This record gives sequence, C-alpha cells and structure tokens, in this order.
Amino acid sequence: MPGPLLNQQTAVITGAAQGIGFAIAKLFVAEGARVVVGDIDGDAAAKAAAELGGTEVAIGVRCDVTSSDDVDALLAAADSAFGPVDVMVNNAGITRDATMRTMTEEQFDQVINVHLKGTWNGTRKAAAIMRERKSGAIVNLSSLSGKVGMVGQTNYSAAKAGIVGMTKAAAKEMAHHGVRINAIQPGLIRSAMTEAMPQKAWDQKMAEIPMKRAGEVDEVAGVALFLASSLSSYMTGTVMEVTGGRFM
Repeated sequence: MPGPLLNQQTAVITGAAQGIGFAIAKLFVAEGARVVVGDIDGDAAAKAAAELGGTEVAIGVRCDVTSSDDVDALLAAADSAFGPVDVMVNNAGITRDATMRTMTEEQFDQVINVHLKGTWNGTRKAAAIMRERKSGAIVNLSSLSGKVGMVGQTNYSAAKAGIVGMTKAAAKEMAHHGVRINAIQPGLIRSAMTEAMPQKAWDQKMAEIPMKRAGEVDEVAGVALFLASSLSSYMTGTVMEVTGGRFM
C-alpha cells in the first residue's frame, strides 16, 4: 500500500475554519499533511486547528487575505511551525448578493477584494516560495457562478471568473518552475449558507442538476486532494467542475 498522499507536506488553507475549507483541511490531515488554518476569524481558526488534532498537525492563524502582509505572515507561520509551504489552497470567500440596481459599490469591492485579490495574494506569495524549491501545488476555489453567471451575483460571478483566468495565467508563468496551479468550480454544495436559501431557490437549482442532489463539502475536498497530490502531477491550468453535471 502506498503511503499517505500528502505525507509530511505543509498545507496552507485560507477560509478554513468552516465549510469547504475545513473539509479540505480535515482530509489533508488524514492524508499526512501538517495544516495551517488561515481565517479572518482568528478564534475560529484556532478552534478548527484544535479539532484537527492540535499543534502537532495543525495551527490556526488569523489572516485577512486582502492584505499581502497578512498572507506573508500566514506563510511565515507555516514555515515556522512545519516548514515551507508545499500546498496552498486559496479558499477564502464571502458573498454580498444583490441585483445590480441595489448592489452598492462597497459590496462589489468587498467581494472582488476577498476573492480575486485574496486569491492573487495567496497564489503569488506561495508561488514565490515554491519556485525556489522547484515544487508545489496551488489550488484555487472558483465557482460555477464564474462560468454561467448567477442573478444577484455580478460581484461574485466576476470574481470567480477572474480566478479562472488568473489560475491559467499563473500556471503558465510557474509551470517551468515545477509549480502546478489548478482551480475547482463547485456547484450547489450543501452547507449552512446554501441551506439557508429560500426553498423555491433551492428547488430551482436542484432541477438543474442531472445527479438530482446537492454536493457535499467532502466531495469538493476530494478533488482538492487530487489536485494537491502527485495523482495530478501532469495537470496545471485546469478547471475541475464539481457540480453533479449541472450546466454541461
């Protein structure tokens, strides 16, 4: 039997105190990684790290991904605790849904900054470390909303589409340095946020899914593990949809 897929690797995951990010962190630990949980809520990050097994395998660090200094500090904390980053997962995100008519400029800027600038900060800062070692994997979380557009999400759809373009451009820049950069586009994933949707909206989305069910956070985590590990060693600049076949 082969060993764990991420044995002794240092993985940094933003927005990992809950939801998809926490599911990724949990699976990475199970596959032998030492994980740094980055989150805007430092207390929640510390609590998540404790749930993952404590300081031997995980630490929590407060990080505002829109601040390059915070991202530098996050990666420095990872290096200090476990060694230089081997895997970077840019997962942090927020929603500020509203139609264009009612969306404020602040709501637009907030979403663009967290998703797009935050992913850019995480990608460029991690890549700078990885290229020196000629190895590393970066996984960026986009969304189906960045492929098809969603009503009330001109900010979110724009940011998530931008992450795809950024991933491909960065992948081209870093491929000859041994650094792979890929993206995931989840569809309707069962979480506290999606389960708070009005029933009508939930039913409408479900009707668009050939597999006739919502996805689970663990199913996104499995794809993140694949892209982070040697299983995907000849893949870079790809976008993997985890959608149950929605909008094929």
